[in-house]
Amino acid sequence: MKSRYFKRIVFSAAMLLVAGVGGAQWMDWQDDDNMDRGGVPDWENNKRFQDDVFTFVRIQYSSGGRGGFGFRGRGGRGGAWRTDYPDSDLNLSFRLQQLTSLKVEPRPIYMRLTDDRLFDYPFIYIIEPGRLVFSEDEVQALRRYLLSGGFLMVDDFWGDYEWKNFYQQIKRVFPDREPSELPLDHDVFSCVYRLKEKPQVCGLRAAVQGRPWGVTWEDGHGGDCRTVHYKGLFDDDGRMMAIICHNTDLGDGWEEEGVSEWYFNEFAENKAYPMAINIIFYAMTH
Repeated sequence: MKSRYFKRIVFSAAMLLVAGVGGAQWMDWQDDDNMDRGGVPDWENNKRFQDDVFTFVRIQYSSGGRGGFGFRGRGGRGGAWRTDYPDSDLNLSFRLQQLTSLKVEPRPIYMRLTDDRLFDYPFIYIIEPGRLVFSEDEVQALRRYLLSGGFLMVDDFWGDYEWKNFYQQIKRVFPDREPSELPLDHDVFSCVYRLKEKPQVCGLRAAVQGRPWGVTWEDGHGGDCRTVHYKGLFDDDGRMMAIICHNTDLGDGWEEEGVSEWYFNEFAENKAYPMAINIIFYAMTH
């Protein structure tokens, strides 16, 4: 699916000050040079600071994938870890580069937790952990990574069953630590964008079907899917090592921003991007 960019992109004054720009401009990026990126523009960073840019890292895992197929990402196959890939990662990286002062690598990457390169990147992303089962090597690697200063964002899982599975897995990583609900007055909800509620993002189909009733959740996963949760996992010094976004799918807001202008305005612009930018800025400054 090619990504498209709508003319109206209104972000908060706080972010515009961070970005040092007067607003995003409409451009038609559907040219041959960028077709391999699904229409998302490319850019170059100063080569002297190539190792100092932010890179979006998605974690690849072998378990949990609906018979081995990730059915929502461009490219089709590869398991649950590929959901929304690569459009969500490309779009988020572009928006970070376009609308903030952060220097961003235009090519997001994916790797396993056991990859030796993991410790070169301070931020990692795990999607659809509702059926994820860590190997023992992955448990050890993730514990070392987080205790060494790394930050994990977990996204896109719904209901009680998927929460129970992820909880069991993260308790293998940290048997002595408990994920705790983040209050709305936590800095992560206001460090760039001041959010008035915890954002809940659902996929385009659920959003369209639920639009007349204001439904923003995805049913069919078992148990409570309506109550959005953002939970933090902290080290001994009180640093947040991980944010767990449950009963929401921020990645859909990034991936599907160009499919429907209403969806873009309602979910991508007002929820998915502001929350993601807050999380990344919080992670990189704490």
